[in-house]
Amino acid sequence: MTPLISPPRKLTLREAISRIGWWERIFALFLLLLIATVNQSWGELWLAISIMGLIATAPVAIWRLGKLMLRSLIWRLRNRLVVAYVFIALVPLLLLGTLSSVITYFITGQMAIYLVNSELDRQVGTLRGAAESVLRVPPDRRLASIERLGSFFEERFPNFEIRVDQDESYVYPSDASIEKAPTSIQDNAGILRKANEYYIWAHIRSADGEVTAMAPLSASYLSNLVPKLGPVSLRGTVEDTGSGFRIRRRKSSSKAPAIVPTEVPVPEAINRADFQLTWFSVVPVVFWDEALSSGNGVLVLQTRIFTVLKVIFSSRQDWDQNFSLGPLIFLASLFLIFEIIALIIGVTLTRTITNTVHDIYEGTNRVMEGNFSHRILLKGRDQLAQLGESFNRMTENLERLLRVAKENERLNAELEIASEVQRQLYPKSVPASTHLALTAHYQPARMVSGDYFDFHRLCDHELCFSMGDVAGKGISAALLMATVQSSFRYRIQSSRTNLCCSEIVTELNKQLYANTAPEKFSTFFLGIFDENTSVLRYTNAGHLPPILIRKGEASLLAVDGMVVGAFPFAQYEESSIVLEAGDILLLYTDGISEPQNDYDEMFGEDRLIDVVKRNAHLSDNGIIEAVMEAVNQWTGSPELQDDMTMLIARRS
Repeated sequence: MTPLISPPRKLTLREAISRIGWWERIFALFLLLLIATVNQSWGELWLAISIMGLIATAPVAIWRLGKLMLRSLIWRLRNRLVVAYVFIALVPLLLLGTLSSVITYFITGQMAIYLVNSELDRQVGTLRGAAESVLRVPPDRRLASIERLGSFFEERFPNFEIRVDQDESYVYPSDASIEKAPTSIQDNAGILRKANEYYIWAHIRSADGEVTAMAPLSASYLSNLVPKLGPVSLRGTVEDTGSGFRIRRRKSSSKAPAIVPTEVPVPEAINRADFQLTWFSVVPVVFWDEALSSGNGVLVLQTRIFTVLKVIFSSRQDWDQNFSLGPLIFLASLFLIFEIIALIIGVTLTRTITNTVHDIYEGTNRVMEGNFSHRILLKGRDQLAQLGESFNRMTENLERLLRVAKENERLNAELEIASEVQRQLYPKSVPASTHLALTAHYQPARMVSGDYFDFHRLCDHELCFSMGDVAGKGISAALLMATVQSSFRYRIQSSRTNLCCSEIVTELNKQLYANTAPEKFSTFFLGIFDENTSVLRYTNAGHLPPILIRKGEASLLAVDGMVVGAFPFAQYEESSIVLEAGDILLLYTDGISEPQNDYDEMFGEDRLIDVVKRNAHLSDNGIIEAVMEAVNQWTGSPELQDDMTMLIARRS
């Protein structure tokens, strides 16, 4: 026998092609057309046709192929659990990891550019403070002030220049090329674009003069705003359009100026997770060459994730403590350890489930092949182990039931043989007689019966008939019935003339008592009919009284003693009766009169007499059929409660 649901097997090429539907074939056709169009340069028309065909057929084809592959993949419970875990745990974890990576990228980039902008704003503020401090000095002392401030700021701002305009103009250093700001300019500080160069500058005006200070922005200066963070560049010029930023192009310059670092490298990666980070910020720019109109520039930073974290956590805090990445690395390592432990536990639990199911699947296949001795190896004390134990009990019970079934089959075969042997014991023919017609019918409750009937021709003018009912049913009753028959036949065959019914029954009683168990006994009726005198001599040993139907009236024959085989001292008498023409004598066993209905009421002798009287005009077989039908209707069950035997003797 093979399993009802077979596992998927490796398909041949022809079988695989036969399972591919029309959508998949059309998709493959358009895919081949696209490849051929690209390789052979067939033109834009064929390229458009192939692309549109792929767009139209790809969703359905991919969906159907995916379902076919998924069905084959998740046939095994282990693969099904893996796929379930992927959708339940791994996919959300990947999405969460992706979201965390994107958020980390954005936040880290924003923090990095914030550090650069903050330092740049601080430098601008310092420069503005210097210009304001010059204006606060009296005009006659401003020259000395700018000389003192100039030497100080030259260290902080390379190529620093400052100009004071009042009654007289002063510049520092003396060879500075800084120009006087236009009269329309207001106080300003920040980034200045002049002659396609970028500067950090500040311009302050008061009633008694104005001060302009500036220093060129170089790549090294921008990159060293936050040391060791990474190269910083100032690129292009953009302007706000209301819906976003776009590059601003000017007639005065065909190419937007840029400050691109060439000497400052991107920090080296600490590990594989320390990937490069590029972020930008839009900063306001003032244009000197265009009457001090304003715009925006793009400040671009190139750094790495761990470099930004290192700069942040290594900076001095208000409480004068240095933070390190140690706690963060410890928490990440702890999280990784817990994740590995959870993965190991999940895999272990999955293997326990799948191994048990696989063992049960293999066990069911073995059982379907007829191997009921297969047992599952039990591990643990959980519900899965209980399931395996239940399977082992089931196979054990099936094995035991199989042995019982084989034994029952053997017993049934033996019972079939016994039934066939018993059928051979019953008389095969009825003695011919012109005065008395004999008809018998028996129906065992089981394969063998404990009821007995027999008839023989004793001499030219005498014939005998008998009936018995052994206590019990089944094999033991059938064996005792065979003993009764063999003893009776031996006695009548030894002497066929001048037989006495009471003597025969007495000898039969003694033989049965001597050769059977004490609890075994049988009822027995023996009658001898003389055709010359029409006299019926009989002995009824505890059997149900036969019913005599004469001219529509019923009477019962006498009982002449107790059952045979119970007591060795039992005495039996012989009775006689003259049978008239048309008389019907019915012999029957308790399987006819004692069956009960649903209310535990027996069919009874009176109902039997009534059925026989109403059908006395029928043939003997008709009477038997009427009685059997009445009993079956009374019990309402197709199963017999006891062996049913009838014998009808009709005087002609």
